[in-house]
Amino acid sequence: MTATDPALTPATLFARETLWQSYLDVEATLAEVQAELGVIPDWAAADIRAAASLDRIGPAALMADIRRTMAPILSLTRLLADASGKAGAYVHWGATTQNVMQTGRILLIRQADDAIRRALSRVVRRLGGLAGTHAETLMVGRTNRQHALPITFGFKVAGWIEELDRAADRLDGGRDRLFALPFGGAVGAMHAFGTDGREINRRLAARLGLRELLVPGRTSNDLFADYVVQLSLLAMTIERIASELYLLMTQEIGEIAETLDAGTVGSSTMPHKINPKFVVKVLAEAAELRGMAGTALETGRSSHEGDAANNQLLGSVLDRAVPLAWTLVEGFDGLLARIAVDDARMAANAGLTGGAIATERLMMQLAPMTGRAAAHDLIHHALDHRRDGATVAEALLADPRIGAHLDADGIRDALDPSGYCGDSARIARDAAALADRLARSLAGDQIR
Repeated sequence: MTATDPALTPATLFARETLWQSYLDVEATLAEVQAELGVIPDWAAADIRAAASLDRIGPAALMADIRRTMAPILSLTRLLADASGKAGAYVHWGATTQNVMQTGRILLIRQADDAIRRALSRVVRRLGGLAGTHAETLMVGRTNRQHALPITFGFKVAGWIEELDRAADRLDGGRDRLFALPFGGAVGAMHAFGTDGREINRRLAARLGLRELLVPGRTSNDLFADYVVQLSLLAMTIERIASELYLLMTQEIGEIAETLDAGTVGSSTMPHKINPKFVVKVLAEAAELRGMAGTALETGRSSHEGDAANNQLLGSVLDRAVPLAWTLVEGFDGLLARIAVDDARMAANAGLTGGAIATERLMMQLAPMTGRAAAHDLIHHALDHRRDGATVAEALLADPRIGAHLDADGIRDALDPSGYCGDSARIARDAAALADRLARSLAGDQIR
């Protein structure tokens, strides 16, 4: 029950046949645990397990019965009982519909979570490669979409890696909370199981690889909502990174490009255009998933010990959110595989201000003589009042108050953006190491 089905895809994750088989797996495992405790006969559990196959009970027959009863688990257990022969008398012993449906969904979400993590591992590994390779690649640091200070591209990627590390940590918490067994009978107090209730719950949880709940009831929707919110936060981070890449692909900036296959067309009417293809799909899917957090939170407002309306809403949210998260992370990995970095364009853009981007360095050199605030104002005034056509260096050299403390060579050297990237390179290399650890953790190679 813990191994990921290699045939499972985002499209088939919550397909009705996949869900039905997961429900059958839960019913069979319940029977085996109950047989261990002597609640039902051993032979009955063996016959129920043998019959608990969708191929055996027939998907068409099941669908026809569900149309009649409008109760999927009732129909499923009836057909399972018929296929189990005499053992059918022990099918679904003491369980209720929501126990089986929620548990079956959790088992499928766990498989999707494994796939999401593997894809996220590849994403982080790609970003780690970019951070290391471009630890010293000069580029513009931008605040409020204006040139701020020089950085390196590796430093920018480092911020993405650390944010994904936080996203993975949140996803860990959501996973650990969700993967619990909500199996307590009709209202969660194990009424039908007598004195065996707690032990059935303990053994069933262990057999399915889930943790136990003190109250294994039907209104634990907060656990599902929590998980969807963590997926939405992951989508927010992916959207932020993809948005920056998309902006850097703008022709006027041109620092990033998608490597597209031969024959790719951008526009049906403008022959010259070759639009980005992969980043826009990632952005659209991320925005959709991010927006599901609000609906997920609505599902947690269940009433009393069971609430079909909120459970139906929850099923709808899960049907969309979990496969979309899987598709999104795989698509993001595909986008990063096609990213091309234009080092020369980054360096050229860093020089567009003629050195003004590095005037903080000049200010900090001037500050010991004039005071920091005065140094700031002197440089700002010199740049604000420079003659038409004057370079940044010429404007600063023309101000005698600056020249009194700094010579021409010192000023020109201070204005070189490549010499003022702060701790960018070290941070980038540390982030590459973090990415390696995180990638291995997400792939299951080690514990973070």
